[in-house]
Amino acid sequence: MSRPFRRTRGGVLVQLDAHERALLGRLLDDVDGLLAADADERDGVSSNASASLDDDLMAVLEAQLTPRPPSDPAVARLLPDGNREDPELAAGYRRLSEHGLRERKRAALGRASSALRRPAPVLLDTSEALALLKGLTDVRLVLGERLGLRTDEDAELLHDVVAAGPADPLAAAAALYDALTWWQESLVSALR
Repeated sequence: MSRPFRRTRGGVLVQLDAHERALLGRLLDDVDGLLAADADERDGVSSNASASLDDDLMAVLEAQLTPRPPSDPAVARLLPDGNREDPELAAGYRRLSEHGLRERKRAALGRASSALRRPAPVLLDTSEALALLKGLTDVRLVLGERLGLRTDEDAELLHDVVAAGPADPLAAAAALYDALTWWQESLVSALR
């Protein structure tokens, strides 16, 4: 079996078949959709903070400008808190970084998805390959969250689920997670 990605003189050759490229493109688009839907959901809800004459105006403005943590745990994995122990520091980090992080992730996901949809043979330049690497990471984070992967032991148990075959209802998702992991490892090797 050939590796999914191979370095060539012109860039990184994608050796996934058309169905695999289409599947990966859809997964990248799905994660982009999660990030977009989360942003739309939170932009549509106004903050409860309101200014009275006695309020510190800067504190009120800061509260209104600080996005709430994502309600979807998978999106929260993509846009993590900057500090788990101090809610005030976490809010400040989120206020300063979330918008840019979300936009960079969405741009990488879109770039990778577009590149995979080109007719074969698909040859990625370095920036496209790096965008795909970031996108694979994000897809794996979302799928890992949906599968309940929190520790290395959880990931190891996933192999047992794959081995159980179709009898286990999580087998297809676990097999997909394994495939994404292999694709990501292959892409990292091709980029070295």
